[in-house]
Amino acid sequence: MTTNTNDPTTVLIAGHWLGAWAWDEVLEHLTAMGQRAIPMTLPGLDETDSERASRTLDDQAAAIERVLASEAEPMVIVAHSGANAPVSLVLDRHPELVRRVIWVDSGPVSPGTVFAPDAPNELEEFPLPPFEALKEQASIEGLSADVLERFRLRSVPEPGPVLRQSVELNNDARLKVPTTVVCCSLPSTQLMALAEAGHPMFAEVTNLENLELVDLPTGHWPMWSRPADLAQVLAAASPVD
Repeated sequence: MTTNTNDPTTVLIAGHWLGAWAWDEVLEHLTAMGQRAIPMTLPGLDETDSERASRTLDDQAAAIERVLASEAEPMVIVAHSGANAPVSLVLDRHPELVRRVIWVDSGPVSPGTVFAPDAPNELEEFPLPPFEALKEQASIEGLSADVLERFRLRSVPEPGPVLRQSVELNNDARLKVPTTVVCCSLPSTQLMALAEAGHPMFAEVTNLENLELVDLPTGHWPMWSRPADLAQVLAAASPVD
């Protein structure tokens, strides 16, 4: 199908341990719908980079900014899971480059957030944990044995500096960027209840000025458990105004 040149370009950014490959199925569906999307591998998650363990959130944010600046019009950013830290930095530093941000089972971080504040300085990188441990923190609902095997084989350890760096935010313009939160592991009603109660993972959502909530019940990796449905959600959330 021919790409609709009137639609904004979408940048796809997956969470911890993942690269552009994580979006393969979603990208196939978006392309079939005529949507133009660019999947990214963040610095630190490229297995061919010999310096990847030293990459920082600033490096990741700068890489995203370069992609956004490559086109004349603002783009849509899709941020899954742990991509929320570098994307929050981008929204703070260059909100004018972002037409809409779509958080996939994720959300904006609060100022001063550190993903792993107790991580020791000597921790160079953090590999994908055993799935028995991982599912205590994030739902793997809907993921087949084959998908889990691919996840294990293609995962890249998260750089230690990314886990330890504080996300410093000071530009309230980030809160004005139109926002969609795709709720997968938790329904939107529960997410908002936690946000309004001040839960540190969700509190920043209450500060957003232009918020849309979409429920897509599944596990934490909907790009694999419900790729066609996620593609539909992304396309619907980013039409021409």
